Amino acid sequence: MKFKKKILCIGAGYVGGPSMAMIAHKCPDYRVTVVDINSERIDAWNSPHLPVYEPGLDKIVKQCRGKNLFFSKDIENQIKENDLIFVSVNTPTKTYGAGADMAADLQYLEKTARQILKYSHSSKIVIEKSTLPVKTALTMEKILSSAKGKIKFEVLSNPEFMAEGSAMNDLENPDRVLIGSRETKSGLKARARLVEIYARWVPLKKIITSNIWSSELSKLVANAFLAQRVSSINSISALCEKTDADIVEVAKAVGLDSRIGDKFLRAGVGFGGSCFKKDIFNLVYLCHYYGLREVASYWENIIKINQYQQDRFIANILHAMFGTLAGKKICILGFAFKADTSDTRESPAIYISQKLLTEQAELTISDPRALKNAAIDLAGVKGKITYIDDPYKAAAGCHALLILTDWEMYRTLDYRKLYRSMVKPAFLFDGRNIVDYQKCHAIGFNIYPIGRKALTHF
Repeated sequence: MKFKKKILCIGAGYVGGPSMAMIAHKCPDYRVTVVDINSERIDAWNSPHLPVYEPGLDKIVKQCRGKNLFFSKDIENQIKENDLIFVSVNTPTKTYGAGADMAADLQYLEKTARQILKYSHSSKIVIEKSTLPVKTALTMEKILSSAKGKIKFEVLSNPEFMAEGSAMNDLENPDRVLIGSRETKSGLKARARLVEIYARWVPLKKIITSNIWSSELSKLVANAFLAQRVSSINSISALCEKTDADIVEVAKAVGLDSRIGDKFLRAGVGFGGSCFKKDIFNLVYLCHYYGLREVASYWENIIKINQYQQDRFIANILHAMFGTLAGKKICILGFAFKADTSDTRESPAIYISQKLLTEQAELTISDPRALKNAAIDLAGVKGKITYIDDPYKAAAGCHALLILTDWEMYRTLDYRKLYRSMVKPAFLFDGRNIVDYQKCHAIGFNIYPIGRKALTHF
């Protein structure tokens, strides 16, 4: 089959894999290839067990794989063959040197730019798909501009706005697609080519174009605003517990204001995931770099409140369970940072588990999708940890249940059955406010929700 367009994506992670699967699904006359330096990851994409779990992803990959969607280890030849290249490599927070613990580590992006330069025999459009600090495109442009002869590169910014757990729906029915470019003749021409791809299934009114710097900054700011809402409602949950107000009722009243809306107003144990914390730290670093200390301090406090919420949750557990957790068995229900994903990056469950283990608690961890990653995250941590898929088996013989991920299945568990199998008095710490806490109290639990009055039998 002769394909109308040939597209390459460098990076087969949580962004690259699903994004390219959707393009292949919506554009069957395009050839889409995904490459990665991690050969095991490529093998997994070519296997029955994908390295990324997202509802609906498996079906799309199986429909397209081998037809117009390919996963390859041959980075060199794929760069040569494709003229439209998405870059979706890891951009973690730096752990060393200048900007450590705040700035983005762009070494993988730079290495990728150098690879593209080295193996390109023709002009290319290079599209930033990773979340990047503003002005990163300048780095890529400087590297790629050293190309010899008639080879030219145009760099575009096309940040993703999908949420893990609903990624495939977000990709199929996006709120917006943002494409940034240099506002030169060649930049606008390259931008039009990318618009043409998304226009195959996204209404043109949802495809927003901007200058490249606005596009890069918009992604950081979008995540910062979402994280800000989470930290805001969590800060009020602490006040609710002191004043006997109910955070669920407060959030409902506030969210009904059309100027505010009800999204991201659910109190919990804090946000996690690969983006929020990293992107806010990038924003803080940028503000410091440009001398905006007050702005940097404002955004840094979003992270501090998130950490405070997790520390407060742990302190409540310790206080409720008579001041000691030594030798007590605690069952953690949910380790993924949110429901409908296997992703545990920056999950509150990691920090909470580590702190409970330092108190010499014995942990049993259960999660329908994330147990493998949980074991990796806690490898080498001192203490007794057991991993069990079945929540009923996990809870048996435990002193307390902790709900840390809002999986739908945890709303409908038989809590009477769980209670019967546990050591009494039995404690339930609902870190996501998803259970009927009046009903669970009637069963016999001493229940401690977030931002609501605890119900105990003492």
